[in-house]
Amino acid sequence: MVQPILEMQGIQKYFPGVHALDDCRFELRAGEVHALVGENGAGKSTLMKILSGIYPRDGGSVRLDGREINVKSTLEAQRLGISIIHQEINLMQDLTVSENIYIGREPTQGILLNGAKQDAQTNALLDSLRLTDIRAGTRVRTLTVAKQQMVEIAKALSFSNTRILIMDEPTAALTESEIEDLFTFIRRLKAQGVGIVYISHRMEELRIIADRVTVMRDGKYVGTRNMADVSMDDIISMMVGRVIYEQPKTKSAVPETAPVVLEVINLRSPAVKGVSFTLKKGEILGLAGLMGAGRTEVARLICGADPMSGGEIIVQGRKMRITSPNDAVRAGIGYLSEDRKRFGLCLGLSVADNVALPNLNAMSSGPVINDRKVAHTAKKYVDRIQIKTPGVHAPTKGLSGGNQQKVVIGKWLERNCDILIFDEPTRGIDVGAKSEIYKLMNDLVRQGKSIIMISSEMPELLRMSDRVVVMCEGVKTGELPIEEATQEKIMTLATQHTGG
Repeated sequence: MVQPILEMQGIQKYFPGVHALDDCRFELRAGEVHALVGENGAGKSTLMKILSGIYPRDGGSVRLDGREINVKSTLEAQRLGISIIHQEINLMQDLTVSENIYIGREPTQGILLNGAKQDAQTNALLDSLRLTDIRAGTRVRTLTVAKQQMVEIAKALSFSNTRILIMDEPTAALTESEIEDLFTFIRRLKAQGVGIVYISHRMEELRIIADRVTVMRDGKYVGTRNMADVSMDDIISMMVGRVIYEQPKTKSAVPETAPVVLEVINLRSPAVKGVSFTLKKGEILGLAGLMGAGRTEVARLICGADPMSGGEIIVQGRKMRITSPNDAVRAGIGYLSEDRKRFGLCLGLSVADNVALPNLNAMSSGPVINDRKVAHTAKKYVDRIQIKTPGVHAPTKGLSGGNQQKVVIGKWLERNCDILIFDEPTRGIDVGAKSEIYKLMNDLVRQGKSIIMISSEMPELLRMSDRVVVMCEGVKTGELPIEEATQEKIMTLATQHTGG
């Protein structure tokens, strides 16, 4: 049996209120591509950040060549031969290729930078990797995304002892031909004995490039399989095989004859590629997909936060020109951002002030805001949706995550929006608060409101949705009535890379 160069056993990681990794393990052999997969939030990136020195571990052991190590920084990881390439390209666009590769460790001659030596080292490195179409003096901004990705890899391998290369979604921004070039490059690294950890949501790539696959779910290790011995359906079942504690919805309560309140036709932007769907009165439409699927980007287009490059938005049968959030609000559309602290609330203001913000016209007499009316309105929602707060004038930053979410909901209820977009409505809130949010959403649709719910939690989608639209890489890959929706079907569509 081939001995692993890397063994991670019993890894534990805690963040405030979250047990992010629970008894996780992973191993890597020299000269293999080992895929690491799982749903959003499964713990893949956290585990690799521990390995690469970005996070400290709270328990367990990491062994390199049988010797226990404790990686405390990325520099220490690099000295040990461990490099990570993040999904987002981290190169400085106005610097040259050589300046990016050797930044912080430039060769010198006395006290001066030896630019000629740096360029020579860079070109020798690029030649050794057969990247002869990239040169040391090229400005990074002039390179394609694929070639910038190659520069990232070259930078990681410029540490002469690199033995483990972690690649997080390396093909997310590449075309099909660029992916083929990357895979050719990865095979060369394998032949040199480099062990590669390959994190990807693209199931079809695993069959092509991976030797083994490890599946994580909800911060736990599920299993490791040889790619030759496992089917894509097996991997998907391992990814989603949790118990659904919340009772899934078995039948939509929305009548067939319910009117369409929102129609999105061929919506396009750099991140959204011709997405179309409808939303009916009294319906909760689930929007599913993995990281980078384009769900939030669709929501931001509908609510005018980002510009469309094409498509139509029809509200209540009327074509609307939505170029700003104000246009969306006037059309009766409210957006509850996934990042409520950054985009949904002014944390330094009171509960009352936050509820009032989108409704100032109705709470003012000319330029003067009616403070009594603001407080009365806020008190109405504190009582109606049970916001736990010392009072309406208490600062919002002092509330729990669930109660902060209720404040966001309250301000849009006061605006009387008919269409509400909930982006990750229960992220970061506890189980009890989740149930309250679910009850509130169900109450809203019973009153005739319509909701688009973006969620990365499969049980939440199956519990709340009347229909589920699934996206992958900016493309709508399928639509399921709740009567037909299962975790496996949703995950299959969410990993159905179309090349679009």
